[in-house]
Order: sequence, then structure tokens, then C-alpha cells
Amino acid sequence: MDHRTAHRASRSCAVLLIVAGTLAACGGAATSSPTTSVETTGWRAPARFSTPPDTGHVIEPVSANPTGLAAHGYVEQEYFASGTASSFTSRSTPSDGKWTIAVAGSAPYRTRVIVRRPSDPAKFDGNVVVEWMNVSAGESAPDWDYLNPALMDSGAAYVGVSTQAIAVDGGKALLTSGPGKGLRQDEPARYGSLHHPGDQYSLDMFAQIGQALRAPAPSVLGGLRPKHVVAVGESQSAFYLTTYADAIQPLDPAYQGIFIHSRGGGAAPFDTTNVTSSIDGDVRIRTDLDVPVFMLETQTDLIQLGYAAAQQPNTARIRTWEVAGTSHADAYELGVGAGFLGCTTPVNSGPQHEVAQAAFVAFEHWVDDGTEPPSPQPFSLSSTDPATLALDAHGNVTGGVRTPAVDVPVATLSGAPPSGSSELCGLFGSTVPFGPQTLTALYGSTAGYVAAYTTALDRSIADGYLLSADRAPLLAQAAQVSIPS
Repeated sequence: MDHRTAHRASRSCAVLLIVAGTLAACGGAATSSPTTSVETTGWRAPARFSTPPDTGHVIEPVSANPTGLAAHGYVEQEYFASGTASSFTSRSTPSDGKWTIAVAGSAPYRTRVIVRRPSDPAKFDGNVVVEWMNVSAGESAPDWDYLNPALMDSGAAYVGVSTQAIAVDGGKALLTSGPGKGLRQDEPARYGSLHHPGDQYSLDMFAQIGQALRAPAPSVLGGLRPKHVVAVGESQSAFYLTTYADAIQPLDPAYQGIFIHSRGGGAAPFDTTNVTSSIDGDVRIRTDLDVPVFMLETQTDLIQLGYAAAQQPNTARIRTWEVAGTSHADAYELGVGAGFLGCTTPVNSGPQHEVAQAAFVAFEHWVDDGTEPPSPQPFSLSSTDPATLALDAHGNVTGGVRTPAVDVPVATLSGAPPSGSSELCGLFGSTVPFGPQTLTALYGSTAGYVAAYTTALDRSIADGYLLSADRAPLLAQAAQVSIPS
């Protein structure tokens, strides 16, 4: 390995530590010899659901964007899921994703799931969206936030799973200042019977819960009858879903689609007791899966998290959208707390939320009836070694999924860490507004800007990268921009 390759691997490992809260070191390099088979193990059974004690209160996932369930005709219920899960060891982990694994051990578990579903069965669209909840800064459900209100507008049911040990037992999350309480500590009367045997069992736990939700009428769905059950996960959860797609889904097709949001170039490990190493580098999604796999990537993911090394062509079963003007985390995810992060420059305010909703709707259609999503070009690169994004005259990326935010810009929207920023702020990119002279030179007047924005907006909607439901609110935002004349 030359010094440049070593530097890229080291940087990718360092960033993985930031986004994969329970990962503490890097190692376990992938082997180079591909394989096209997986070993049959017969290691699993569906999870069993039960009702929590009627005491204490439900501890909700952390969210800066609480969504009014009742206003959308949704109800929430909490359940426990239990079973006996397996851990695994790798036989081979080639970069083409065609991994082989073997069972390493087994242990009982009981964790919790949060179910949000339409109160009117007639509004259920048949899809159950199962999120591997994130634990990098306390348990959160970022894809519930990013994919709504489109998820509820579609009528899908949602299940958030406390998949990882820190959510149940507590401990030091990487992006928090000190140890946090898990469910058992925070509300022992309600959650004291939960038991998580460790993250090495989380992949099988997630598979068993998905399999249980595919029953004709799972008890936790209030009589709803699912047609499709799909997996979603963002950031550190996306690293786990990468491993899940390559190692577990071929053995146990619990999910009929996998939505991987903001992964890097590597994948989460499964063969160490404390999950203290990672499969790093250029891990791709295996091409022999028979379910759709959708990857949504930001500029930060491509460069700082090393996804550029894992890029792969779109196929009939694999689709990637690289979204221009976005960062790994952003102002939308922070909500009203954006100003309290302590970053030296305004964080990225790009269109990740809006494009994520369009991606989810396209993903649903793909799973439901085989309609393939649009297949955009990837980001343009000015260099491949090291991977460097090609930028236009205003500092915005070229290529990728295009929206008015970058085609009719009023700011430079970057996924790169601002100079001198902390590791945390580096994940949030930056927004640098254009000066009055630049705005006037570009658009002449506010009316000129709104006209250009409207044309670009309608083009993005026609291309399938934005939803028509977002047209009016996005135009309202554009109308607030003042162009000196």
C-alpha cells in the first residue's frame, strides 16, 4: 500500500468512528478473492412480539423535527421483540460484496420496537418501513425525519427498532459529551426486562424482526396486512445495512427492499465480541440480490466518508442517487437546534430532505410494482486519486441529482468540513451565501431569480428528484430571497 492509499484508509477509518457510534477502531481488511455463494446455516426464526408493562412512559427517539402523527391520521404503539439471535464470523469479505459467513454463537434477546401506522386501515398502502435506529448521539430515527411527510402521505406503516446495545443498556455515544442512559436505566419499571446481548447479535435481531413483520397479519400492526417489508437506515445504521445486504439478506430474505442512506466506503463488522473493528475500504453491494437496494449519498459521504471508493454502476436491482449540494448531516436534521451546534460557519441547508422524500417514493414504487427509479449521473470528479469533487464557478458540485439549490444557487452548498471546524461540525458541511453583487449579476432582480428557480424546480420534479407536493413550499422559500436591483 502506498502512502496515499494508506492515508485514504486512515481517513476513512477516522470518519467511520464519527458516524458509527459503537465502533472504536479500524481493522479487518476485506479479502480480495470473490465468491458467489453463501453458506446455508439454518440459524434463525422470526421474533416474537409482546406488550410492554403498562407503567412508566414511552421514551421516544430523539428528533429535532417532531411530526404530528394525529394530524396525518397515524397512531403510535410500542412493543417488545424477543428471540434467540446468532452472531457471525466471516469466511470471506471481498469488495464485490459476495461475502460468506458462519454462525459464531447464540444468545437470547428482548428489545423494543416503535410502531407508527395509519389509524384507518383503508389508508395503509401495504408497505412496512423498518428503521435500524441510530445511536451515534442518543437513540434517534433520522430516516423517520428525512422521509416524512412523504412516508405518512403514502400510507406506509413504520417500525423503529432499538437494534443496538447502547439504546437498551446505555453508555458513551461517540457524539455526546458523557455516558447516556439506555431504556433500562431511564425507565426501569417499563424497560427493565429488556436484554441486549451485544451488537454482534444485532444483524440477526434485525432479520428476525423483519421476518416476523412479514406474517399475514402481525399483531403489532393492528390488523394491517403487509405486502412488502423494507429496511431503512441512515449514517452509522447505513454501515450496518451495507453489511446486512451483503451477508445476511442472501441467507434470510427478511426484507423486500433495502434503503441505505448516507453510507461510506466501508461496512460494519460482525465477527468481534465488542464490535471494535470495521470492514473498511471499498465495499460494494453484491449484484446477485433479488430485492431492490437504493443508496442515497451526500457530498460528505463520497469524499470524507470514502464512498467514492465503493461507487458501483446502477443496475436493475441497485440504484444510487448522489445529491448535489448536500452534507452528511444538515440544518434540517438539526431543526431549531442548528444555531446551538457551535460551528463557526452556517451548516449545510441543502435539499437532502426534499430529495430523500422523492427517493423514498421512487423506492416504494420500485418495490411495489418494479418501476425502476431514475438513474442520475454520479458527481463529477476533478481527480480520482485522491477523490475530489469537480466544482463550478460558484463552488457547487457538478453532476449528481440536480435541484434548484445548485442549478439556480444563492449560496455555495458544501459537504466538506469548513477550515478549522471540529470533527462534528465537519459532518454538517457549510452554507456560504452569495454577496449582493453576485446575486444581481446572476439574476438581475428578485423576479428574475424566481422565474429561473421555477423553471429549474419544474425540471427537477419532472425528472423525479423532487415531489410535486414540495413545489409550493419551495417556491414560497424562493420568494423570500431578495435580489438587489
